[in-house]
Amino acid sequence: MSKIAVITDSNSGITQAEAKRLGISVLPMPFFINEKMYLEDITLSQPEFYDYLEQDADIKTSQPTPGDVLDLWDRTLETYDEIVHIPMSSGLSSTCETAISLAADYDGRVQVVDNKRIAWSQKQATLDAMELARKGYSARQIREILEREALESSIYIAVDTLKYLKKGGRVTPAAASIGTVLNIKPVLQIQGGKLDAFAKVRGMKQAKKKMLDAIEADINGRFAGQKVYIRGAYTCTEEEAAEWTREIEERFPGYDVYLDRLSLSVSCHIGAGSMAVLCSRQVAETGYVDYKKYL
Repeated sequence: MSKIAVITDSNSGITQAEAKRLGISVLPMPFFINEKMYLEDITLSQPEFYDYLEQDADIKTSQPTPGDVLDLWDRTLETYDEIVHIPMSSGLSSTCETAISLAADYDGRVQVVDNKRIAWSQKQATLDAMELARKGYSARQIREILEREALESSIYIAVDTLKYLKKGGRVTPAAASIGTVLNIKPVLQIQGGKLDAFAKVRGMKQAKKKMLDAIEADINGRFAGQKVYIRGAYTCTEEEAAEWTREIEERFPGYDVYLDRLSLSVSCHIGAGSMAVLCSRQVAETGYVDYKKYL
């Protein structure tokens, strides 16, 4: 049986400390802030990032250099037979496309997964890859299974401020001004690797209800009769996150609800104060995979 390594990037929300405990590698995403490069969770912490965001610093997202990716792969293949590499969705970044191109020179030993994921859904795909490797699946088989599951996930994000959507050109300055006055909270959706508008409501209370309603519709509709994970994410305060966890658990009793901070590549487009919830189908070949058992 091949010895398989699992690699992802920090868009998954997996920290470097968590990666060490899981026994995987996480490529840090680079950011240019006021023209200086920082690496997520290595030279740039979450609090520092939000400080820069609040200061209206010039923040640009980037991707790992081909050299950094190849160096990690080469070091990993000194002790592993194959690699399953799970970057963020190709619909949100060219990171995946670049990795697929680089992997062509590795004679199948590096399998790059384009399973349209980010945040908790990408993290869950990483855990699924670990479990599939443990069960004896090859790197190619793992890629095929994860790509089969690519569209079987939805993320809903309630945005507290229109400031960063305006800055990114997703809403006009006039709409942002009116929306701020009217306390409009956009609810965004990530499905199939694309970030789209889902709904607009008045106030965060209604935004949270809209997201939970959407998850319930997914469970009873597209995932009817199937087992799913329900997870949460946030850029709000820890106290607000704890309350959000409680609300999700009350709406969906019987599910293990875990919350993560959203990765910085998402946070830079929505700002602080946001909350998210996701639903993804369990992989038939693995069944329920609880990340806490790996820690």
